[in-house]
Amino acid sequence: MDRLDSSPKLMIVSDLDQTMVDHDDKHNTSLLKFNALWEAYYRPDSLLVFSTGRSSTSYRKLREERPLLTPDLTVTSVGTVIEDGDSMVEDEEWEQFLNQNWNRDIVVEETLKFPELTQLQSETEQGAHKVSFFIEKDKAPRVIDLLSQCLEKRGLDVKIVYSSGIALDVLPKHAGKAGALQYLLNKLKSNGKAPTNVLVCGDSGNDTELFSIPDVYGVMVSNAGEDLLEWYMENGKGNPKVMHASERCAGGIIEAIGSFELGPNLSPRDIRCCKVETIDPCFEVMKFYVLYERWRRGEVEKSELYLEHLKSIFPAKGTILVDPNGKERSREELIDGIRESYGDMKGTPFRIWLDGLSSSQVGFDSWLLRFNKWASSSSSSSSSSSSSQKRFRGCFTTVLMSSQDKGSKGGGLMWMHVQHTWLDGSSSEPQQHYNCFI
Repeated sequence: MDRLDSSPKLMIVSDLDQTMVDHDDKHNTSLLKFNALWEAYYRPDSLLVFSTGRSSTSYRKLREERPLLTPDLTVTSVGTVIEDGDSMVEDEEWEQFLNQNWNRDIVVEETLKFPELTQLQSETEQGAHKVSFFIEKDKAPRVIDLLSQCLEKRGLDVKIVYSSGIALDVLPKHAGKAGALQYLLNKLKSNGKAPTNVLVCGDSGNDTELFSIPDVYGVMVSNAGEDLLEWYMENGKGNPKVMHASERCAGGIIEAIGSFELGPNLSPRDIRCCKVETIDPCFEVMKFYVLYERWRRGEVEKSELYLEHLKSIFPAKGTILVDPNGKERSREELIDGIRESYGDMKGTPFRIWLDGLSSSQVGFDSWLLRFNKWASSSSSSSSSSSSSQKRFRGCFTTVLMSSQDKGSKGGGLMWMHVQHTWLDGSSSEPQQHYNCFI
């Protein structure tokens, strides 16, 4: 949260499984659209928070399988752990706060008295402030009621969260997704950085409490589960700040941004035109890589006009291109390489996305951009969860851009200097994806 100097214009707090991530879409179509939208328009002055029932370990595994952005914060284990999104350093103040009137040993002792609670969730899903089981839906209400009474008699303040018709979590009273979000909002407010708008996004029962936070906007994605829809019919229908989207998963989040008029909601992946109408370095770099991906996948016409466009934004004199292996390349090598690569990734899972995009003006008409550029492996399968081959390869990239004269052929922005550096582990993989040095 310290990344921003002022109040975030938008704070998105989203569940992951079947909300931000569509497990029924192996191509990650809506997720990649959201990624491009966020990096092009929101990253500089907004906050992205992932709030998930997954443990930190399980969350990290998901990041290896799906093209997720690096959030500003992660709230894992049903609101019991808050970590910095980049460094994954845990918020110790939150941990200490949850210790009040909580004793995990007593919780375990009392749950052992219930024969219905014999099926523990995996060890990775247990935590210092979370005891989790699987339980049949028809047995859950009685167990929740009796267990709550037992723990209250033992002097504990707990909450029991039931979701997806199977998962039961025993947590400290002030934990949960809503408790974690309220803690973060209070922290931002105390630092003079209260968000202008907050959008919460979910699909299942453990997301219901997010919608109870005062003054937030809320979206239930179209594929929301029965438990969340029941809550909506009883509590949320008629609330102008809560909507049931017509789009699945991340597509529903994008839909909500537009419906609530929280900012731009047309992803660069939905824009087909190459022409730059305004000087917007973040949009320019995002649009470039979307088009480059489509060129490699053979999804656009093989046209010399595209190559002429590249020549207009990479000036013949002064352009410096440094590939991930530290070798300087010429503009001619870039253009020839892109020309030859047309359609070489057709029919593969090859995708490109940018993460952590930042732009700073370093002169009257020049900007320095920094970001991580990721590409999915041509031989990877995002639906597979047991592959030893690295699915994603990445480079830390810097781009120096300068505005062109209004009367020049290209208009817009020129790419004066591009430099890539391999991110950890990426240089050891086959390097066919980067044969164009860009």
